[in-house]
Amino acid sequence: MSPARRRRIYKWELDAAARTRRVSVWNVWEKITPEWLFIISFLTLIGIGTLGLRLLPFFYASGNPGLGWIDSLFMATSAVCVTGLIIVDTATYFSIWGKLWILLLIQFGGLGMITFTTVLIASLGGRPSLRQEAITASSREAVPTVDYRGLTRHVILFTLTFEALGAFVLALVWVPQFGIIAGVGHAIFHSISAFCNAGFSTFSDSVMSFQTWPITLSLLMILIVVGGLGFLTLEELWMNVRAWRARRGFRVSLHSKIVLMMTGLLLVSGWIGFAVLEWDNTLDTMPGWARPINALFMSVSPRTAGFNNVDYAEMTAGASFLTILLMFIGGAPGSTAGGLKVTTVALPGLLAWSRIRGQRVTGFLKRTVPEETIQRAVGLIVLGFALVTGGILLLVISEGSPPERFLDAMFECVSAFDTVGLSRGITAELSSLGRLMMTALMFLGRVGLPTIASALTVAAYRPLGDFRYAQEDVVIG
Repeated sequence: MSPARRRRIYKWELDAAARTRRVSVWNVWEKITPEWLFIISFLTLIGIGTLGLRLLPFFYASGNPGLGWIDSLFMATSAVCVTGLIIVDTATYFSIWGKLWILLLIQFGGLGMITFTTVLIASLGGRPSLRQEAITASSREAVPTVDYRGLTRHVILFTLTFEALGAFVLALVWVPQFGIIAGVGHAIFHSISAFCNAGFSTFSDSVMSFQTWPITLSLLMILIVVGGLGFLTLEELWMNVRAWRARRGFRVSLHSKIVLMMTGLLLVSGWIGFAVLEWDNTLDTMPGWARPINALFMSVSPRTAGFNNVDYAEMTAGASFLTILLMFIGGAPGSTAGGLKVTTVALPGLLAWSRIRGQRVTGFLKRTVPEETIQRAVGLIVLGFALVTGGILLLVISEGSPPERFLDAMFECVSAFDTVGLSRGITAELSSLGRLMMTALMFLGRVGLPTIASALTVAAYRPLGDFRYAQEDVVIG
């Protein structure tokens, strides 16, 4: 055989091997489910954020050493999962470049990598993949009035509009106090952090210095609440406004009605609760006119923004537990907020109310909620409670917390899992194992329960055939 022929055969074998590898890689890619695509996007972003914080020394202010691998992972996860738990002071430890890096992680993490990918593809003239459409349209049956093909573009539009308006108003208030450059920088950072429910701040004491600044507190609360309503609800509200202008009817979905009603109920009840419990404690040093708005801020922030306007370590046990409950509930599905979500908590309550009235189905506002949805909500609550309880147990064991600090450990775990970021002051004291555990809780809280809910949704409609085991009852109660 001639050398030329041997070279051609060798080249053909190499090309065949390359084609085989491409086919195998493509087959693996095709098998990735929407849930795994969502998880991989967050893992990728966390990995990029960790590498940046670990390897780029100009991210840190002069005289501050770079973070180690575990601490870089913790901070990157906290930013991507829009949690806000910190082990170093963001305001003083990072340079302007480090703060911009954290802000980018917050923005991408708050909206999700899939959303940005979809918008990028659309802007280049392409179309989202079926997996990306499956993620964006996972609630199509619950909110059929929304055009899901245009929803992703509207998500970006809503986000940029509210963040820009928030930054503009905050700049008007802060520039006279901090100067043009610093005032605008603080305004942009806090507007994005508030809308994404992240809780990161460029002030060492978060927003405790603004207890007597009603415009600042009010604007931050508006951004937090709007970001926590969910883009499906925002889209429906916008569609309702357009229908009203056009003088035509529009029916808001049951989903959005529950979100709005639960949000209002939790805000008002939390407002009253904090005012009663903390009026003579953490609110005692404030002027009388400032106490109500600060109590309202304490009701807004745990769901799940993470800005603190008071020292949570000085809170009463009752107010701390109320904060834990609000953190555990969180915001609305499809929002930048974390937690179990208001609809998940509302459905078992509606189930109990229906059973008390002797109704066999769960109904609300002249609509019947599917039994499968109720079962998934109950399952998510049980799973979330189990994960948080396990996290508290492991944290108490690993940190050797004394009994009097059990409330601090519970507070920390709920804050991490529900991506809130509030703390009673023990975050920086955690061991390496404790920080890794908090990192896992933040990640699970950000992507775990929605992924599990999606998997359960698919399983609910999987054909099981006519076969089933013999029925046998179980004593309960």
